[in-house]
Amino acid sequence: MKSKYLRWAAFFFALFHIYCNVFASISELWLSAIHFGGFCAICAFMANESDQITRKSISYWVNVALAITAILTSAYLILFENALYARETEYILSDYVFSIIAIGLAIEFTRRTTGWIMPILIIASLSYILFLGRYIGGVFSFPGLSLETVLYRSFFTSEGMFGLTANISSTFVFMFIIFGSFLLRSGMGDFIVDMAHSLAGRFTGGAGLVAVIGSGLMGSVSGSAVANTVSTGVITIPMMKKSGFTAKFSAGVVAAASTGGALMPPIMGAGAFVLSSYTGISYLTIIAASALPALLYFLTVSYFVRIEAKRLGITPTAGSDTEKISDVLARGWHFIIPLAVLVGTLVAGRTPTTSAAFAIITVIGASWLSPTPMRLPDIFDALVDGVKTMVFIALLLVAVGIFINVITTTGVGNAFSLMIAEWAQGSLLLTLVLVALASLVIGMGLPVTASYIVLATLSAPVIFDLLSQSQLLIVLQAGDLPSNVAATLSLFGGDPLIALQEMPLEMKQLIRNEMLEPEQLTGMLLSAHLIIFWLSQDSNVTPPVCLASFAAAGIAGTSPMATGLTSWKVAKGLYLVPVLFAYSPLISGSWPERIEVFIWSCMGLYAMAGVLSWHLETRLNAATAGLLLLSAALLMWTPFPIYFHMVGAGILVAIVVIQNRSTTAIADPGT
Repeated sequence: MKSKYLRWAAFFFALFHIYCNVFASISELWLSAIHFGGFCAICAFMANESDQITRKSISYWVNVALAITAILTSAYLILFENALYARETEYILSDYVFSIIAIGLAIEFTRRTTGWIMPILIIASLSYILFLGRYIGGVFSFPGLSLETVLYRSFFTSEGMFGLTANISSTFVFMFIIFGSFLLRSGMGDFIVDMAHSLAGRFTGGAGLVAVIGSGLMGSVSGSAVANTVSTGVITIPMMKKSGFTAKFSAGVVAAASTGGALMPPIMGAGAFVLSSYTGISYLTIIAASALPALLYFLTVSYFVRIEAKRLGITPTAGSDTEKISDVLARGWHFIIPLAVLVGTLVAGRTPTTSAAFAIITVIGASWLSPTPMRLPDIFDALVDGVKTMVFIALLLVAVGIFINVITTTGVGNAFSLMIAEWAQGSLLLTLVLVALASLVIGMGLPVTASYIVLATLSAPVIFDLLSQSQLLIVLQAGDLPSNVAATLSLFGGDPLIALQEMPLEMKQLIRNEMLEPEQLTGMLLSAHLIIFWLSQDSNVTPPVCLASFAAAGIAGTSPMATGLTSWKVAKGLYLVPVLFAYSPLISGSWPERIEVFIWSCMGLYAMAGVLSWHLETRLNAATAGLLLLSAALLMWTPFPIYFHMVGAGILVAIVVIQNRSTTAIADPGT
């Protein structure tokens, strides 16, 4: 934002959101409408700051007109909502006009900020619910609704564009984007990079590990893989290249690590709050369950870095330029205070938005414990930067509400789930593959948050059903069933497996709710949504559309597609770890079970990284690769008893020891 007037407008708009989230009692519908209208206006005026647009150009005045129209549209909903209800929701001409304008604005500004995919989805979905559905046969047939009904549900109710996703945007996401902006403005970015360098600089591939740790921690704060790649990549990519890594690999590692930032608690780029709002599961439960999987992901990226360093013969980078951890902490320990306050206030029972507000104030206060305290200009800039970051997120999350309204109203989500279930033939693994493919296609045009919301609406029910059915089958096969459940099973021959396949869904749900504990059902619901949330991240690093990889390629000066393929390989944890969600108690089990899975998986993922790189301590041959695959399977397949895991660990250790003895390379001080 260049214009001082626009910057001041953004500043007061941020203060308005903070006030509404912390102090005021305002209708969620009204807040979402103001949220949308304000960000439409800001987006339009930001477009006028382009060098190609002058006050004499038509585009300039078109943007001004769009900004004014957006504000008037939001004002209309607020001023005439009660009048509409007094008419018993019977539309008049002005209702039609402003409802259509609101949808048109959502389509246009989403096109400006994210491209054509989301607008096409909105137009197609509205066509489907209005008239197109009646021409489609099979499970996707829909008779259609009147224009008045569709416009009313889209504009005036909490089921449409000002529904759940808009509310999430105006509350949780906005507050945590602002919190991240304050952290970055206070200098936390430099602290993260310095801390990562002091922690990892002494190990094999140290520069690469610095990139992994730094990008991961920064990503949790910034919430954007692309922004994270750009902000940390300008430091870590040249650092990796200087230490001996190729430019393509350096860029791929930074893109992969930056993508994982949204998986790392406690902030998860505000992803934890989107998950919480969408599932009804508490924030603390989500971040507690996400901690070990996030560590597994970053360990996997680190494994690829270490293996590549071994391949290239890169030695540890310890030396005079590596600061002591104590020195870095002495300089930046105050950055830990806001994160501690955030988690502490949440544990104490404060709402997420209030906790974020406390954390923001703490950032300002903690900065005065450093040589560069945040003063009024810094606070102003932090708020403006946060609003600028929120523009495309806010507009997208409001617009996606239109699509979700159509999906839920027409039942397309259920039909899509049934279609996946039919194609997968009850196979959980095949279902995960189909969802991963759908995620990749949807992610080509949508940012990860919107991709998650769309995909969760479509496929979370079928994954949850398969996960709960597997657990229910174990319980039923154990015997000692209540008489009513035993009688129900007898209607289908008495075999639990056959009964679960043949009984109606409603009957299956009744038995599931009776036989499984609420904690088990919550764990499986969270597993289903985390699978989708993780798979939704793949669009950042998977060709042909991988924005984080493209951003890293621009910094490294490498081929975008080649960099994308490298980042796709390095980010394999996005696909491997969700399989553990489905087939192990990593998310839904007790803490001893989770830790046991984590320990064995740490070793299993190292074996898998070796196979995918065709290198461990030295280059692999076919026999060694086969043994590593066997080791990974024995380590990561949870149903195996512990001695199978121990055999897998023994195979891996033996291969590492033998390869180390067979090479004349200098011993690695980091192992």
